Amino acid sequence: MIVFLIALLIFNRFGTWLSRFGFGRLPGDVRFRLLGRDIFLPFASAVVLSVLAAAITWLL
Repeated sequence: MIVFLIALLIFNRFGTWLSRFGFGRLPGDVRFRLLGRDIFLPFASAVVLSVLAAAITWLL
């Protein structure tokens, strides 16, 4: 759960840079407009970043 939250924080901070690599446009990522505000929930991208972080820690 902590890795998932860290992945969300990383994605929010580096979202524009990560979008060049396809993150943020995966099938599980949700974008919608609510009361005039754009809401973005990167579920699939956060899972992919969590798996990458877990793989890196496992290798170290």
